[in-house]
Amino acid sequence: MKSLKLALAGLLLSATPLMAQELIMSSWLPPKHPIVVNAFEPWAEEVEAATDGRVTVRIMGKPLGSPPAHFDMARDGIADITYGLHSFTEDDRFSRAALGQFSFLGDDAIENSKAYWSIYGGDLDAAEEHAGTHLLGLFMHGPGLLHNNVRKIETPADMQGLKIRVPGGYVADLLSALGATPLFMSSPEVYEKLSRGVIDGVAFTYEAMTAFNLVDHIKYSMAVPGGIYNTTWFFVINEDRWNSLSEEDRAAIDAISGEAFAERVGQAWNDADDTAKEEIGDKVDFYQASPEVVSALHSEATRLEQAWSDSLGDGYDGTAALAKFRDVTGVSVE
Repeated sequence: MKSLKLALAGLLLSATPLMAQELIMSSWLPPKHPIVVNAFEPWAEEVEAATDGRVTVRIMGKPLGSPPAHFDMARDGIADITYGLHSFTEDDRFSRAALGQFSFLGDDAIENSKAYWSIYGGDLDAAEEHAGTHLLGLFMHGPGLLHNNVRKIETPADMQGLKIRVPGGYVADLLSALGATPLFMSSPEVYEKLSRGVIDGVAFTYEAMTAFNLVDHIKYSMAVPGGIYNTTWFFVINEDRWNSLSEEDRAAIDAISGEAFAERVGQAWNDADDTAKEEIGDKVDFYQASPEVVSALHSEATRLEQAWSDSLGDGYDGTAALAKFRDVTGVSVE
């Protein structure tokens, strides 16, 4: 009888699934933001499916810290998983990440993101710059535009004095060189500052105009082929938390991350841009930059690209990485 009871207990234990490991993900974009809804949430669902329920991801409705703090939050274990912009971090720990922030890089977020994962992740050793975490993704959005409510920018001189919100990084240096006044702030802060007249405009995508309710406060939106700028994003998990997962589950999660996530999030950005264009219609004057403005942008961009490449030191060729990137995305800057 004792043997029978032990056998039955063993069967019951073997039939009971182990408790799932729940990963906490801090999210600072609005919960209905298209990237949250169409990239992060589907990825989280796929994590559970790919690990047969052994690992789940809970995306918090409110962030556990400010947007600029999110990398440190993952590295330090305040949250298991975070995402954010490299340019939000004020120090130079992500210097090589600027590869994807320059002008004239590409108009398709899928191609941009896949190229970024491959070249920054490979040639420029992104993992080293994200020490303390495991990289789940690296990505970019669609082409960045310059929106403002003061005047149409038809010559470089029209940039003078405009107070423009920037996400930090390269575009801040670019606009400053062209005579504008760049002001750093995170995306959720823009509506208040723009509606109150604290800023005249913003460096943003098409999608952000609707995601952050800016349409009524923007009159003009200028674009160039390949984008005036871009932003680069990390998607990371705390290294110790990652290593606590089984080898099988890590492999399953890696398979749906990396390049696969770059394609997923790139598609979400593309779709969101297309939806925003339809929603905005003719409420905003969208226009292509004049040859004179494009020439000025190109001149400053070339100077800033070279300075960035020179700053990387031995072992990293930023100029070659940019050329490879543009070769992949098909953008010519001649």
